[in-house]
This record gives sequence, C-alpha cells and structure tokens, in this order.
Amino acid sequence: MADTTYGSCCVDEVGAAHVKADCVIHYGHTCLSPTTTIPAFCVFGKAPLKASNCAESLYNYTVKGGKPILVLFGLEYAHAMPDIKEALNVEAVRFHDSNSGFQIHFANVTNSVITPSTSMKLENRHLMLNGDQDNNEDSSQKTDTKFRLGGLGWSLPEGHRMEDYLLFWIGLDNSAFTNFILTFNSCEIVRYDAIEGCLKTDVSQQAKILKRRYYLVEKAKDANMVGILVGTLGVAGYLDMIHQMTELVTRAGKKAYTFLMGKPNPAKLANFPECDVFIYVSCAQTALLDSKEFLAPIITPFEALIAFNRGSQWTGAYSMEFQDVVASQPAEVEDEAESRFSFFQGGYVEDFKLQEGKEDKDAVLSLVNVTEKALLLQNKDSELLSRRDAKSGAEFFAARSYQGLEIHSSDSFPEPFLIGRTGKASGYEDEQSK
Repeated sequence: MADTTYGSCCVDEVGAAHVKADCVIHYGHTCLSPTTTIPAFCVFGKAPLKASNCAESLYNYTVKGGKPILVLFGLEYAHAMPDIKEALNVEAVRFHDSNSGFQIHFANVTNSVITPSTSMKLENRHLMLNGDQDNNEDSSQKTDTKFRLGGLGWSLPEGHRMEDYLLFWIGLDNSAFTNFILTFNSCEIVRYDAIEGCLKTDVSQQAKILKRRYYLVEKAKDANMVGILVGTLGVAGYLDMIHQMTELVTRAGKKAYTFLMGKPNPAKLANFPECDVFIYVSCAQTALLDSKEFLAPIITPFEALIAFNRGSQWTGAYSMEFQDVVASQPAEVEDEAESRFSFFQGGYVEDFKLQEGKEDKDAVLSLVNVTEKALLLQNKDSELLSRRDAKSGAEFFAARSYQGLEIHSSDSFPEPFLIGRTGKASGYEDEQSK
C-alpha cells in the first residue's frame, strides 16, 4: 500500500482492513504512533551518514560547551549510532581526553513493533514517564527519569532536567525535528545535517513556530463556531480525543462540528466559512499545518485545551501528542459569562453564556428558534444595519446574502414550460447561418 488517506508516517489501518490483513509491515518514515486494531512492524531504512564526520562535530561541540549532550536522531539514522559511538571513542583517544566533563548520552529506539492499543489512557507512551524505575535496576539504586517521544526513549539521572542538556539532533529538518523543538523549546538545540555533512547551530527559524502557535491560540479564543477535523483513523484513542474536544468546545459555550474529509486543503475548508477555527486531531508529526493560506486557522488539541479551557495560561510548555491531552481534563466551569481581554478586538469581551451553546432536544424547534433570532439589528436613528456574530451553522446560513433560488410568486400553479434550442452547440437548428 503506497497511498494513504492521511499522513504517510502512520500505519494505514483502513487500507489494511480492506484486504483483511493480519499485520502491516511499514517501510520508511514513521511516527510510531500506537495503532488501534492491527499490529505493525516498522522498517526504518538506512539513510547514508558519515559517522566519522558526525562524531568529530559532536566531539568538538562537547569539548567547547559546558553542558552534557543528549544525542537524538531521526529513525532513518538509527543504524549509524554504533558507528558514531565507536568514532567518538577514536576521537577521545586521539586527543587523549580524560576530562570527566565529556558526557554524551544517546537516545534509543523504543521498539520497531507496534502493538494495538484500544485505549490511550492505559499508558503515556510518548512523553515524560517521570518516576518510572527500570526493572533491571536494584531498588536501592536511584530512580532515573524516563522520557519517550517520537519513537525514541532515554533516561536522565535523578535530579537532572532536560534544560540541563544540550540536544544534538542528527537528521533532517523535518516534522520529527519540529516535534522535538516545540516539546523541548527551553533547551539549547543544534542539528547535524547528514546530507550536507555540517553542523547547523541556528534553529531560530524553527523557534518562530512557537510564536506562531501562540498567535493562533489567542485567535481561537474569539471563535464562535469550531470545526473538528479528523486527521487519522488509525492512531489509538482518536475517537476519545474527538469526543473530548467536542465536550471541551461545548462547555466553553461554542458550537462544534466534526468533519471527515481526508487530507485538508484550503479549497476543502473554504466550503465551511461559518467555522472560525479548526481543531486538527492527528498524529504528532502531521498536526502542524501551515494555515496561512486557509480561510480559518488550524490548531492542535493541546492548543484548543489552552484556548477553550477557562483558567488555562500559556506557559511555554508544549505537547504535540494528543494522547497527552487526555490526562488534562477540562476544569469545572461556571454558568456565568466570563470577561476576558481580546488582543484582536482591542478590549474586554464577554463570552457567550453556556446555555446558548446547548442544543434543544427538539431539533426542529431549535432550528426555528435560531433562524428567528434578530441577526440584523436595525438602528432606530438611521437605516444602517449591524450584524451579530452567528453562533451556529443555521444562524450563519440565515445571514447569508445568497441562499439559493427563491420563488416569490404567490401562484401555486406551475408555469408553462418553454422548448429550448435543439441541435449541436456548433450549429443549432434555428440558426440562420449554417
């Protein structure tokens, strides 16, 4: 199977179900997201890498820097890690290095086999497994802090934080690298480009992504109608995430709609102009969409949790894995409206009351009530009209200037039909010139 409906980094469970497969062998780039129904075996591939050149760059940066280094890498370069470690030993022997500050820690691939998981609450498989002690260690020894992200796992000694380490990334500037930059945005990060064979110390362009995400969070707070985009049908727990996002949006007094349309593009989402913002539920490496060309911004579930959960503050901490959002349940909200400052409207605004976002049991009466609301309020002193912001798709449709063909005739009898032209378009029968 070479074509996928969504991102190519995830296991295509839908395509495998069509052929009634018992398992899937996934070749190439992968995010190692847990599957729902079918096991998978991942073959990462072996991208070319000059181990000696990479080890020399890593060694030189370690000697001149005062921080210990944590080596992370793209999964396609996992095969070269033993060669890099051996080349590092050669570099240390060549320079007769006996300095105790020569501290380099390597991350390891967690597992190339993906087992199905019906619930993502069973295990926080991707990020910050704090306090977990290795079973092979003696209970009298200190407990190491374990981390997992993007298919890699590593452990830090007790009392050490990620901010104390310099992250040395081996690989390309791709979605996996962006995942690490946003997750560990408070760490110093350098990247070794395996294709060019040089060290890239300037990652400021990637760091600007975090500022862009904060801008989208502030913009989402002013949204009235929210669209939930289904970006995966295979990652474990995607249905739970969709339900949680729907509940979060509804409790915030806003209207939520769910869309299933495959890979989103500006043309598809432009068909739903009533949505002010979209929440994209997908794996970590496909969650970030450059929404500059889209009519409405697209945010991640973690950003939606900050935007629509009252009392949440932007602290700089970031998570791309929507599995981590499940543990963060929305806080209890009050029925009263809350005033907040909007950067886009330039003042304090009052959120809609939660009762207005609840649906009536009778769908017909609900539709009649929202369409009979005064969307266009007439000014008593002039003929100018001011438009209210719609809070549902029915209100938005009722406020459109064009709603389709309208028949204003009071006569209920059908009009007589007219016979049109006959013949070909290149020359109709009633045309004089042949």
